Amino acid sequence: MPGPFGDQLVTNIRNLKSPHWRRWLGKGSRCIVPATSFCEYADTKPRKTPIWFVLAEDRPLFAFAGLWTPWRGTRGPKSALVDGDHELFGFLTTDANAIVAPIYPKAMPVTLTTPEQVDLWPAAEPAEALVLQRPLPAEALRIVAKGERADGAPL
Repeated sequence: MPGPFGDQLVTNIRNLKSPHWRRWLGKGSRCIVPATSFCEYADTKPRKTPIWFVLAEDRPLFAFAGLWTPWRGTRGPKSALVDGDHELFGFLTTDANAIVAPIYPKAMPVTLTTPEQVDLWPAAEPAEALVLQRPLPAEALRIVAKGERADGAPL
């Protein structure tokens, strides 16, 4: 998403009290981002270690609460930049729960785990939808993988 400081784009959106984010809190700018896991990086040396979180070992589908907007500019990898119209999105974040905080204490994604929450996020009035900006209970998450595969790719 277009960040509050110049041309820098951001992925994680936390401070919804900032005037910058108000324009995207309406129903037309909220989106659902499907996922089966998410990763935070432990601050280990010499390199950070990827830690993967899931709701259960069988990796059931859930959703992140997101915001989206049309945007004009240049995006993509340096080898294949595309100038033009794009659709950008970011994830809403909240305080880290007891499972995520030891790995990444700053925040965790706002995670929607029931059909009712998934229906509520894009359709409700902002005050009602923003009640979902809360950490999941610690017992709702588990760590499923740590580190990288032998080929260097994340697990």
